[in-house]
Amino acid sequence: MLTIFSRTLQKPCLQRYAATNAAVNARPKSKSKETRQAIIQCKRPNFNLYVPQDGQCKFGTIPLASSGWLHKKSKGDWFTINATVTEEEKSKEMQDLHAFLTTTQLPMADQLLENLKQELDIKQLTSIQCQGWPKIYDYHHTLIAAETGCGKTLCYLTPIIQRIAERKQSAANQRKMNSPLCIILTPGRELAAQIGNVAKDLCTDMDVRVKTILGGNTKRLMMNPEFDDVDIVVASVGALSKLVTTGIYRMDHVRHVVLDEADTLLDDSFSDKLVHFMKRFPFHKNRSQTDTEVGTQLVLASATMPTNISELLHRVIDVQTIEEVSSENLHKLMPHVEQKFLRVNKADRPAHLLSIVKKEVALRRPIIIFSNKTPTCDYVSIFLNNSGVNCLNLNGDMLMKIRMGRFEQFQNAECDVLSTTDVGSRGLDTTRARNVINFDFPLHISDYIHRSGRIGRVGNMERCTVTNLISSRREIDVVQRIEHAARCGGLLPDVNANIKNIINKKIMKDMQDAGIPLPTPLNGQQDEAF
Repeated sequence: MLTIFSRTLQKPCLQRYAATNAAVNARPKSKSKETRQAIIQCKRPNFNLYVPQDGQCKFGTIPLASSGWLHKKSKGDWFTINATVTEEEKSKEMQDLHAFLTTTQLPMADQLLENLKQELDIKQLTSIQCQGWPKIYDYHHTLIAAETGCGKTLCYLTPIIQRIAERKQSAANQRKMNSPLCIILTPGRELAAQIGNVAKDLCTDMDVRVKTILGGNTKRLMMNPEFDDVDIVVASVGALSKLVTTGIYRMDHVRHVVLDEADTLLDDSFSDKLVHFMKRFPFHKNRSQTDTEVGTQLVLASATMPTNISELLHRVIDVQTIEEVSSENLHKLMPHVEQKFLRVNKADRPAHLLSIVKKEVALRRPIIIFSNKTPTCDYVSIFLNNSGVNCLNLNGDMLMKIRMGRFEQFQNAECDVLSTTDVGSRGLDTTRARNVINFDFPLHISDYIHRSGRIGRVGNMERCTVTNLISSRREIDVVQRIEHAARCGGLLPDVNANIKNIINKKIMKDMQDAGIPLPTPLNGQQDEAF
């Protein structure tokens, strides 16, 4: 069984850190201590956690700075988890592209290599790319589980495009129109458009054709279908499944299936539809490195995973055949991003937000503001625009005509402030963003990981900050778990990306506690992705 499957079921082993009971914090206070770097800096200095003078990072048992935040007098308190690794230090861990290809002897078409360098400015590879390229090229079922912003998209796109280019050069390429060799499924339209653009850049001047299908115009495509010689299709699950059901797209020749942001696709909101769709593919049952003519390859990519992923995938594939490519920073706080937590009154959040945004805009530091619900997201956008700050609004309830292009406006520097819901937190390459503000603090650890991952991405060498406004009891509970992990140096606890499953279990528990009979489960169709 894959270790990532079992890892998601475990809570961090904090006892091993507690054993180092703070020789650090038990030392007599001295002036030299004040000059040391603080791992956690607090409004009340007695809660600070420092890097020891001897260079050995020991973690103590100082109480949480947020432990008293349920009291009304705690409003105005704050603590900051400082960045302990610089982007320059992170860049040293990367490997030269040519050196990697020479060492591994992986084949790469000259034009594909040129496109990597010229179109995408890729000259160095991250650790996850160095691990993943050989496995995916060798046709293994692969799970890419790594922190946000480490280049997972290129990790699977590059070897798959190389395989497709080799296949098209051979005689075994007799296919009908709309019969792709690879499909890439995503939960959201913006992410599908982004991946499609990256794939097209990689395929510049190559005999590999990319098609992007966005949800929201499926009816038009069904009424007036387009037929092309297409090799790679990037689409949302709902849109593509409808086009396949109506016979507009054929899946007979698909040799690569990619689930990007697999955690969201395997959430209970999507899993039934996704599993039904995936049952049509003959996923190969061995680890052959040469036979790509029989069976389909499965690739999953995400920064978090549902705890029941093994159970879901078991319905369509032998999970024992899936190989894991994971990062040591998976399910950990990003060490190169500063994270601020501010305890504020709920009514005061707009004023705090406006103050922070105006300072960042004056410094030309692009900002992404997250809210938990669409009405709040709309309010933030209206409030900031009425306050003289140009702000774009992006949420999943928008009509496609209005929604399309909003994210591109932010990416193209037409506006430096974006107000969004979690529709903007999954997979989007927000390299120019410098500050993420959680106007509504997320109620699940996995959402915090994805939101924070919009900054500090590969290629962003500037200082980045996550700013969190904390008000409610539920928010404080999540903050305390995050601070505990930061002080202990361990994994973030309870990282279950199956948010709908968490909510349903809580509803069922509340009903049981109240003595209400539980309803019979329904197996109806789920709504289309975002």
